[in-house]
Amino acid sequence: MGTHVIKMPDIGEGIAEVELSVWHVKVGDMVVEDQVLADVMTDKAMVDIPSPVHGKVIALGGVPGEVMAVGSVLISIEVEGAGNVKESAQPVVAAAKEAPAPKAEAVVESKPVPAAAPRAAVCQGPMVAREANERPLASPAVRKHALDLGIQLRLVRGTGPAGRVLHEDLDAYLVQGQSNASTATTAYAQRNDEEQIPVIGMRRKIAQRMQDATQRAAHFSYVEEIDVTAVEELRAHLNEKHGATRGKLTLLPFLVRALVVALRDFPQINARYDDEAQVITRLGAVHVGIATQADIGLMVPVVRHAEARSLWDNAAEISRLASAARNGKASRDELSGSSITLTSLGALGGIVSTPVLNLPEVAIVGVNKIVERPMVVKGQIVIRKMMNLSSSFDHRVVDGMDAAQFIQAVRGLLEQPATLFVD
Repeated sequence: MGTHVIKMPDIGEGIAEVELSVWHVKVGDMVVEDQVLADVMTDKAMVDIPSPVHGKVIALGGVPGEVMAVGSVLISIEVEGAGNVKESAQPVVAAAKEAPAPKAEAVVESKPVPAAAPRAAVCQGPMVAREANERPLASPAVRKHALDLGIQLRLVRGTGPAGRVLHEDLDAYLVQGQSNASTATTAYAQRNDEEQIPVIGMRRKIAQRMQDATQRAAHFSYVEEIDVTAVEELRAHLNEKHGATRGKLTLLPFLVRALVVALRDFPQINARYDDEAQVITRLGAVHVGIATQADIGLMVPVVRHAEARSLWDNAAEISRLASAARNGKASRDELSGSSITLTSLGALGGIVSTPVLNLPEVAIVGVNKIVERPMVVKGQIVIRKMMNLSSSFDHRVVDGMDAAQFIQAVRGLLEQPATLFVD
C-alpha cells in the first residue's frame, strides 16, 4: 500500500490561493477516480476537485473556510501500489490525520432538536447518520425537489447506486414521516435548538462584495411602474406560434432587449467605474449580468454581447447560464465581465426593492412581480398587467435625471413592444 497526496491545483489566471469551501468526503471514506472530493472557491467561481485515484481517505489537509495556497497538501489517499509519496515523507502525511475535523459549510446544529418537538414544516422519516458537512449523492433535480419540500437531503436514505438519493427516496421519507406524525407533539411545543452557520465559501464572497458595494458606491434607487400588458400579449403570441420550434420566451429576453436599445442613448449607464484609478469606462458592448439564485448563493452569469443577439438567442443563453449557475457548473469567464445587471425574483418580486450594485458597474435594474390592477386608460377603468422596475445607480457616476430618463426609455419600449425591434 502507498500514499497518494493530492495538492491544491493551479486553477489558472495567476491565482495563488483559494478558499476551501466544503468537503464531500471524510477520513476513512473509500473514493473512486473522478469522484468529487472537495469544492474550492476562487474570487468568482466554485471549482470541483476530483480524485485522480481509487483508494481510502487517510488525511484532510484543511478545514472549510481555510484559505490554502496553490500547491499545498489538500488530501492524502491510501492506494494500492507505491503511491506518489516517498517513504520518508509518509509519516508527515500520516500526522495530518490528527488535523481538526472540518466544519460544515451548511447549517450545523449545535444542539439537536428534541425528539418531543420536531419541525412542523416537514414530517421526518427514518434518518441517515451523515456528517454535517457530508454531501449526499443526488441529481440537481432531486436537490431542488428536496429544497421545495423542505427536506434536509443529508437525512434521507438513498437507495440508488452508491447510495444516491432518488425522487422515490424523498417520497418514502415523506410517507414515513406522515406515519410518525400521529405520535408527534403539537407544533406549539417549546423549542430550544440553536443553529450556527459558518460564513464561508460563496456566502462569505457574497457578504464581502455586498459590503464593499454599499461602502464604496453612492447608491440611489429609482422606481417606476410599467404597463406590461402589450409585451405580455406579444410574448404569449410568439410562444404560441414559435414556442415548439424556437423555445418558450420569458419576460427576461424582452427586458434585455429593452436595456440594449435604451442604452444606445445612455452610454454613461453601460459603464464600469474604477474608483481607485478614477476612470470611467463606457462600453459599446452590452454584457448583461443575470442575477441567479443557486444553492450556494447568489451568482451573476453574464450574457455577453446581448446587443448582437436575437430575442430567442438571448432567451437560450439566459436559460443555459442560469442552469449552469444553479448546478455549480458556470465557469469563471461566465461569471465575470458584466457591464449592467438585471435582477429578478420572479413571482416573489414584491412591489419595491433596492438592489445593491454589482461593482464596478454603475447600474442594476430590478424587476418586481407582475400584478393585475384597475387602471384608467383614456378615461375608462380597465384591468392592466402592471410591473415595477426598482433600479439602483452609482450617484458618483450617474446623475439622477439621466437615471430617470433611462428607466423612462425602458418603460416606453416595453409599453410599445414593436419599438424594441425598430432600428
